[in-house]
Amino acid sequence: MKTTAKLNMLVVVAATALILVLVNMAIWGKERHLAEGQAVYLELAPVDPRSLMQGDYMALNFEVGNRIRDALYSARLEGGERQTANGHVVVRLDDRGIAHLQRLGSAEEALGGDEMPLRYRLRNGQVRFATDAFFFQEGHAERYEPARYGQFRVNERGEPLLVSLHNDELELLGEMER
Repeated sequence: MKTTAKLNMLVVVAATALILVLVNMAIWGKERHLAEGQAVYLELAPVDPRSLMQGDYMALNFEVGNRIRDALYSARLEGGERQTANGHVVVRLDDRGIAHLQRLGSAEEALGGDEMPLRYRLRNGQVRFATDAFFFQEGHAERYEPARYGQFRVNERGEPLLVSLHNDELELLGEMER
């Protein structure tokens, strides 16, 4: 009986250690992504709901996502290509770092010097990048009303992580008053 208890304890300790290692690796990967990813701005498309259950937030929709959806629809009409749930597009960055859709593509495609892949997900007919909402402290909605761009950090595989929201002049929104 004692060996069974010891074996069970060993399994619990090993499983806990494995879980902690995996969680820490995921955190390290996200931190590395944020630190080393290229800053890219995506223009916001108008959306402005409020969730009573979740507090204040801004639903995010991006102009480049609308263009991707239109390009996918056109490709389907022209060639009968089936829309996939996930994919990559090629975007060109202007001198301010704002992404502009160039074409539907893939992560392995040869790119020009001012181009990069950008990964998207297609969910319920909508194109999504990393997230579709930006949550902020209740009562601070006015700080985010002038939001016109979302800043993402994009890694070498084209995977975006939302960092912050910015106005027309790409000034950071939402910093706390000191």
